[in-house]
Amino acid sequence: MRLSKFEPRQAVIAGERKTTSAMIASIAPDGIPTRSAPFGHTLARLAHHRNGIVGLTADLAKYTDLHVFAQEHPDRFYQMGMAEQVLMSAAAGMAREGFTPFATTYAVFASRRAYDFICLAIAEEKLDVKIVCALPGLTTGYGPSHQATEDIAIFRGMPNLTIIDPCDAIDIEQATEAIADHKGPVYMRLLRGKVPVVLDGYDYRFEIGKARLLREGADVLFISSGLMTMRVLEAAKALEADRIGSAVLHVPTIKPLDSGAILTAARQPGRMVVVAENHTCIGGLGEGVASLLMREGVTPVFRQIALPDEFLDAGALPTLHDRYGVSTAEVVRRIREWTSK
Repeated sequence: MRLSKFEPRQAVIAGERKTTSAMIASIAPDGIPTRSAPFGHTLARLAHHRNGIVGLTADLAKYTDLHVFAQEHPDRFYQMGMAEQVLMSAAAGMAREGFTPFATTYAVFASRRAYDFICLAIAEEKLDVKIVCALPGLTTGYGPSHQATEDIAIFRGMPNLTIIDPCDAIDIEQATEAIADHKGPVYMRLLRGKVPVVLDGYDYRFEIGKARLLREGADVLFISSGLMTMRVLEAAKALEADRIGSAVLHVPTIKPLDSGAILTAARQPGRMVVVAENHTCIGGLGEGVASLLMREGVTPVFRQIALPDEFLDAGALPTLHDRYGVSTAEVVRRIREWTSK
């Protein structure tokens, strides 16, 4: 076993006590519907029509939702053991033989332990390997050994690698279909287990390399990805009470960035641009957007909501999200503070 079991902890959010396990992969707001294992179910469905899809994992099928695929396609499922470098090498070999391997593990293990194998065996050769990794950013309370707070920074500099950071169950389902069709290596962050459904009311469709403007607003432009798109959508509604209009540009593809959509949205005068990401403030979406704006001479008031450049604590996720500024309440607090100056 990789993980010992932590006892549930109590956390206080906006006066309400909540009990949560440190291993919860995402927090669904009260009353928000969820879908169970959207990645696993989508991949299993696709594999019924695509014989080349195979699934591999490093002893983490249950914790990456690949167990759903394994149950429906046991002859196309490969358990590689606790050996992420072997996992990536095997996926590369299968891709060379014409298969479309989906390799799953935790994001920390792919980015930290298997980087060189991904770089030289997969990315350099432009092989058709899909690397799908759970526990991105601050979606586990198990501390630095399992919190992939810098995975995007690690992978952004790797040539040929597409990077995806979906927001919810709908995004994950559509992204899984899209990356299965995409030729070339992909790294996708994964929210696993019971994943919230939030994009169903926004006429949303995922496309690789495309950002989507989910709502308009005159005062603040949120540019966000992954879990934080869910949070800024909630924050935008809360900020309406303060007569703060908030636009939300969801950027599920971190590499390549949709430069056109970002520049068009950022050029609208009078809006503060706030990049929100479930990742360290170093090397992720925020720095990608900031460098794009500087290169193009676009100079709005710019702010960033991200995890700090430090190793984070272990504990219950609601407590940690408040502590490190990525909860909805903290997003709202910061926007109120910034717009009042």
